[in-house]
Amino acid sequence: MSAEEQATDTPQQVDDDRLDPRLLDVLICPITRGPLRYDEARQELVSEMAGLAYPVRRGLPVMLPDEARRLTAEESATDKGVRPA
Repeated sequence: MSAEEQATDTPQQVDDDRLDPRLLDVLICPITRGPLRYDEARQELVSEMAGLAYPVRRGLPVMLPDEARRLTAEESATDKGVRPA
């Protein structure tokens, strides 16, 4: 396979800090096995079901529960379409 063919077969990253959106089609929360939502502003993959936000560092998701940030009650309520009081 030529270098040109390999280049078209592998995801190209425009910006080192951006997550390849195709990863969202295959990644799931390692705890709940549920879907993830990408928060581009915070560079996190959010699992509503687990109440966790997994960091994305240099375009690579860190899917380790120990590295995840627990969502605040306000974030959880906002994400579910409920406005905090």
